[in-house]
Amino acid sequence: MRRPPFVSRAAVSRAAVSRAGALLAGVLLVGAFAVPASAADGNADGDGVGDKGFTIEDSRITESSGLAASRLHPGVYWTHNDSDDGPYLYAVDSATGKTVARLTLTGIGSPRDVEAISIGPDNQIYVGDIGDNLGGNWPYVWIYRLPEPKTLTDQTVRATQYIVKYSDGARDAESLVVHPRTGRVYIIDKKEDGGHLYEGPATLSASGANVFKPVAAVDLWATDAAFSPDGARLAVRGYFGGIYYDFNGGDLERKGRLDVPLQRQGESVSYSADGAKLLYGTEGSGSSVVAEDAPGGGTGGDSKSPSGGGGSGAAADGGSSSATGGVKLGALAFAVLCVAVFGFGRLLRRKS
Repeated sequence: MRRPPFVSRAAVSRAAVSRAGALLAGVLLVGAFAVPASAADGNADGDGVGDKGFTIEDSRITESSGLAASRLHPGVYWTHNDSDDGPYLYAVDSATGKTVARLTLTGIGSPRDVEAISIGPDNQIYVGDIGDNLGGNWPYVWIYRLPEPKTLTDQTVRATQYIVKYSDGARDAESLVVHPRTGRVYIIDKKEDGGHLYEGPATLSASGANVFKPVAAVDLWATDAAFSPDGARLAVRGYFGGIYYDFNGGDLERKGRLDVPLQRQGESVSYSADGAKLLYGTEGSGSSVVAEDAPGGGTGGDSKSPSGGGGSGAAADGGSSSATGGVKLGALAFAVLCVAVFGFGRLLRRKS
């Protein structure tokens, strides 16, 4: 995947400084990232299986880029590396952080840039080989579908491969979600200024290309997304923040901000199987998965924002989050510094 670039020692022009300053001002005004003082703050109240977060112990998992809670095996989360690994999926026990099964996928080509995983109806696992390291120049990308094994052991599983194209041209994406009721597949493209929710055909076809069409705007540089267990809510995360929507059959209604923890490279998000928590993952060896309360318990029945307000849209975004006791000043300052470095790197890269 394309990682956040870092600043070089090259001189930065006045125009670049001005644009970076505007980026910082925007972040401060929006306040899109509420950071807990520590992972323990977000996990102390969790009492469900996997609700307290965990650390991935498997040394083979160095670039965990997707996360999906198993409904067939309580407390188990599926993940994968994003590239240069092979056709593998890992089942991680959240109670120990240890891998309890590695699946080897057959019936597909060589994975290129796997960025997302989601579980649909009938315990079908969908894997999104949808990253585009060429910046949106692949003529097509792929989705793999396979049944979740009833027994968790290392095994080989045959998958079905689907070709995916976009109605408005190639693009980079890291977010794939499958509606838990309808089984329809959606992709969110990854764009700095916000992307779109793309809707796939009602049923994917293994012969020919499946064309995905934009149906709603997404106000975030998205690195992953997840449906609530009932399909009523869609949570979307980025590197420094997150937003949740009422899904409304694809007619998204923004409800508020998510309490996304500050992580080295925030890559994944999943609802817990009961919908009470959102779990956030990151890349790196021994990476941590942090749990936070899901707005409305993840059921989609409560329209309140994390701040406790009952409004939607701008009203829901207006207050500060109370789920983690407010934004910690030191963490906020650090996050702003990260955004500054991030923005300068992007600007330098554009000028080069």
